[in-house]
Amino acid sequence: MGIKINVSNNRDYSQLFQSISSNGSGLGNLNFLSDYASIKNGSYAKLMKSYYGTKQSSAAESGKKSSSGNVLEKILEEKKNPKVSKDVQEANANLTTGLSNLKTSVSALQNGKTYTDTENGQSAEDKVVSAMKNFVSNYNDVVKAAKGSTLSNKTAYVANMMSTTAANADKLSEIGININSNGTLELNEAKLKAAGTSKVQDLFSADNIMSYGSTIASRLRFAGAAANTNTTDSTDKNNTAGSSASSLKEDSKKLAGDELYAKIKDKDGKETDKYDVDKIFATAKSFVSNYNKMFDAAESSFNSGALANLSYIREKTARNENALKQFGISVDQKGRMKIDEDVFKKSDMSKVQEFFKDYGSSIATNASLVDYYTTTRANAANGYTPDGSYNVQGNLRYTDIM
Repeated sequence: MGIKINVSNNRDYSQLFQSISSNGSGLGNLNFLSDYASIKNGSYAKLMKSYYGTKQSSAAESGKKSSSGNVLEKILEEKKNPKVSKDVQEANANLTTGLSNLKTSVSALQNGKTYTDTENGQSAEDKVVSAMKNFVSNYNDVVKAAKGSTLSNKTAYVANMMSTTAANADKLSEIGININSNGTLELNEAKLKAAGTSKVQDLFSADNIMSYGSTIASRLRFAGAAANTNTTDSTDKNNTAGSSASSLKEDSKKLAGDELYAKIKDKDGKETDKYDVDKIFATAKSFVSNYNKMFDAAESSFNSGALANLSYIREKTARNENALKQFGISVDQKGRMKIDEDVFKKSDMSKVQEFFKDYGSSIATNASLVDYYTTTRANAANGYTPDGSYNVQGNLRYTDIM
């Protein structure tokens, strides 16, 4: 399609997969979502009726019959059910298949068995080279398919995946993977072998949720879960995500505040040196529950504003993983939390309060934004890209119909 990509660590690839302009201007026409929104709120119908109404009056005056009603109905029907070309159908099918294949190849590079010699004589080095070849091939298939696909709720994750790859360009180069100008990858097998299997394993580590491999696996999981449509998520999912995010915000504020940590008073009303540990634990347990519910509901969203803030929350949690463990809160490979009641209740509550004053307040801010983006149409135009940067072009696209 003649699209050239300048790769940089902060490159936003989301614009690659927005609607394609028929005149090649680069700004693009309203995409399918815009068309649908125009139809849904009636602005498109009003415009067409106004236009053809004028034509009809002129025709009546000249004694000619107008077929504006039929024309309008035909145009609206085509807008509601756009015809997809064979090329686009093929790209959509290839993207769905490619995402599945790429997910499998990433899993292989995260599997410890890939990095051990086998009894049949195959060395770990050979297995890693083979797995990396599959990864590069499948990655490139996904990138190529995404550029011609209309499955925008999947391509949003592909754009995010490409941004993650660009951000890890130096690390990937160390193991022989270079990024081409069009966003595809190229493997230098000799350099890969020279780098050694341990460096590859570290880069794709499944134990580190912030590793390149874990981040890519996360994007692929979300993309695979996204429906094969070019519309936004269902209202039910957004409502669930918004509700959980709102509850998480409140839990975070409580854990960051002073009221929850008020000392227990004795029967005479005098303050003791003891905390209401059961009350603090109940809030922490609710925090963990709502944290997981929010991610379960929102991470498969097409709403890039929500996705950006989920990413920030995940990163903040990853940076504080060791501190959370001290209080019995663990994080699994999918980024979900689990709380150990015994460990938490034996913790120093003053340290819990000190920790959550910073971490909890920060999480509350992003949770509030997840709530906002999943319960409003403020981001219908992709005002925020999947990597969190602001897209003025996308934001302006819907201003006349919202």
